[in-house]
Amino acid sequence: MDDVDSRLIAELRRDGRASISDLAAKLKLARATVRGRIERLIASGEIAGFTVLTRADVTAAPVRGLTLIGIEGRGTERIMAQLQGMPAVQAVHSTNGRWDLIVEVAAETLQELDDTLVRIRRIEGITSSETNLLLSTRRPLKRP
Repeated sequence: MDDVDSRLIAELRRDGRASISDLAAKLKLARATVRGRIERLIASGEIAGFTVLTRADVTAAPVRGLTLIGIEGRGTERIMAQLQGMPAVQAVHSTNGRWDLIVEVAAETLQELDDTLVRIRRIEGITSSETNLLLSTRRPLKRP
């Protein structure tokens, strides 16, 4: 994958429905070049597919964050099970380092997020937590 492929993928991430003509104009390439590169990237597996974001995907839970959790003792599995039962919890990741778990949370409002964080902090065995709000998400280009 070269710089042109990276720029092409970046444009497709911005607008997966962009026409070959629009992509060619933005990248200052011939339409046949853009079409050929897209076909090659699909055939090589570099582009694994295309998707659609619905309004629900981007607005159902606009308040998102990552909660870093420290656990006392050996209660990780029990705590993970409790976390997974909470509606606002999108994913639970075990990790190494200072924190034991990273929890992806999503809510409709800051108040709903705060209520979820209070519930999390009350789980027996959790000794510390830190939450960072996600302000925006950008997908990085895949580099060789």
